[in-house]
Amino acid sequence: MFKKNNLKKISLVIIACLAVITGYYWNCATVLRIYDYKTGRIYLEVPVKAGDKLFFGWVHSLEKIPWNEYYHISKDNSLVLETISFPAFGAGIPENKGKSCRIENGLIYMEEIEQVFPEFSWINSHFATRDIRLNGKLISRGSMLPEHTRLRLVIERRF
Repeated sequence: MFKKNNLKKISLVIIACLAVITGYYWNCATVLRIYDYKTGRIYLEVPVKAGDKLFFGWVHSLEKIPWNEYYHISKDNSLVLETISFPAFGAGIPENKGKSCRIENGLIYMEEIEQVFPEFSWINSHFATRDIRLNGKLISRGSMLPEHTRLRLVIERRF
């Protein structure tokens, strides 16, 4: 049988372990990261949560028109493409993406797309990559990231 003194020591050890585990859990944040695809170097890391809105704006390489993508972050940390918008149709631009389409202020919006991406990658261009925004706040631009570098954007837990 354990003595009362030993029971107190065991209880203190268990409480201390629970405190460490709880502290560790609270410090593990979900973050949006932009990596160098080849080297794994992190260029950007910002905290995110499910439901946050991500905007990715770029210039279409062939048509030279602005292209806007609107995502939300799902509970499983994937990126869900909700809407795309652009000013005109052209090569490589879909004519029927999503469940609805509207025109507003000179832009065509294709909505309710609900396409899921575990992550996405692109070759960065200071010219082509415009704004990357989280909940309306600018977090990066193409000019802030390395030129002609394959990048990877992913939502993941930081440990």
